[in-house]
Amino acid sequence: MADRRGPAVLALTMGEPAGIGGEIALKAWRQRASGVPPFCMIDDPLRLEALAEGEGIESPVQTITRLADATAVFAHALPVLAEPLPAAVTPGRPDGANAPAVLRSIERAARLAASGEAAAMVTNPIHKGALYAAGFRHPGHTEYLAALAGVAEPVMMLAVPGLRAVPVTVHLPLQAAIAQLTRARIVQHGRVTDAALRRDFGIARPRIAVAGLNPHAGEGGALGREEIEIIAPAVAELRAAGIDAFGPAPADSLFHPGARARFDAVLCMYHDQALIPVKTIDFAHGVNITLGLPFIRTSPDHGTAFDIAGSGQADPSSLIAALMLAAEMAARRAAASA
Repeated sequence: MADRRGPAVLALTMGEPAGIGGEIALKAWRQRASGVPPFCMIDDPLRLEALAEGEGIESPVQTITRLADATAVFAHALPVLAEPLPAAVTPGRPDGANAPAVLRSIERAARLAASGEAAAMVTNPIHKGALYAAGFRHPGHTEYLAALAGVAEPVMMLAVPGLRAVPVTVHLPLQAAIAQLTRARIVQHGRVTDAALRRDFGIARPRIAVAGLNPHAGEGGALGREEIEIIAPAVAELRAAGIDAFGPAPADSLFHPGARARFDAVLCMYHDQALIPVKTIDFAHGVNITLGLPFIRTSPDHGTAFDIAGSGQADPSSLIAALMLAAEMAARRAAASA
């Protein structure tokens, strides 16, 4: 394991080079005096230098050869572990020739986090279409990191101040998501969420709400039987395991401030049921967290933003939130292990 006597360093991936990942990383470094924790990018330093110069971002870049040097460098420059890109980058135009480097950046960050050299990994947004040229066949970051870590079924959490939402089914058409909703999947997500709330968020007695699938949570079977046959038995199983879960609760009344005060996280039955309230409450500061991995991974909860890439308009708020949350989670894990 890495020496934790100094400030913990986060490993930040390059993400899609034609997107806004480099810009928001440079801007995040500029806010280090405001509490942004030390991080090191795994990226092409020449690309970052050109990006900073071209967009007038005063963020010097310094190549390092080992992560241990990142903390000292971070005070005066953005430290970068070099991952050269074979093709020139045009903002807004992804090039499949750069896909292997993008994947190597993710793999290197995962290895650093798994070994303890990095306190956690933070991922910039990727463009899956460009990665398919390199053989990428995963629905997204979450599933790819699970495969790298040998985890069968990872759990996605979306977090903003005041809400942590966990979709039980994720990147599926709605009809397929309903077909794949099972008691076992809800229970597994509930168990992983409960463990993460205790270990990584410092909540001694987590309270977990479980949303219904149908309008009004099925209205006793009049609007669907999934609540009766799948969700309620899953809640009962979680409670029998000592987890403070309740539901199924009507989703249309779960997300106002008074309702959110009753729980620490909510299990949602499909993708948009979780992401719509998260992005409505605080679009700029959303963080995507992968639970159930042997290391910490967070990410900004937005995409590559090709439409504004190269324009200097990208907002680093979500990346900064992801960096800060990763550092907080890592500190709690370190304290617990000590």
